[in-house]
Amino acid sequence: MPKQPQPQWQPISQLSLIAHHIDGMLEAAQEQSETLLPAKAKPYVLDDYTVNRVKKVFTDQQKDLWLFDEQLTRWKSGKLTGEQRTEVERLVGQMKKLREQITVILALADDLAKGTIEKIMGKSDAELGLEFLLGQLKDRKP
Repeated sequence: MPKQPQPQWQPISQLSLIAHHIDGMLEAAQEQSETLLPAKAKPYVLDDYTVNRVKKVFTDQQKDLWLFDEQLTRWKSGKLTGEQRTEVERLVGQMKKLREQITVILALADDLAKGTIEKIMGKSDAELGLEFLLGQLKDRKP
């Protein structure tokens, strides 16, 4: 089994670069959530590929968040100016929000995966008719 490369920890001089990256990930996650939320009422507007891609991207990102947490922890334990300490603390908060947002996205994607267009098209006419009559195919409220 190949060894995982050791992370290259950054000096505090790279704080603005890491901040830009963390803020960008959070912004992208919030945008993705806002994009997916309307589909909750009509999951059949999405296909399996799209939902699976969202799940893969955000699962992979979730697995890598520890790197940013560790970088921030290392900086917090070092000597920082007041401004640097304030920014590191802000980024710790951003990471918390990012983790929460990714959890929401993955839960939403799991829910949406149950009703994609492929799932609907794979049902027989009888199944669809019965679900419609039972009210299971009505648009869901987000």
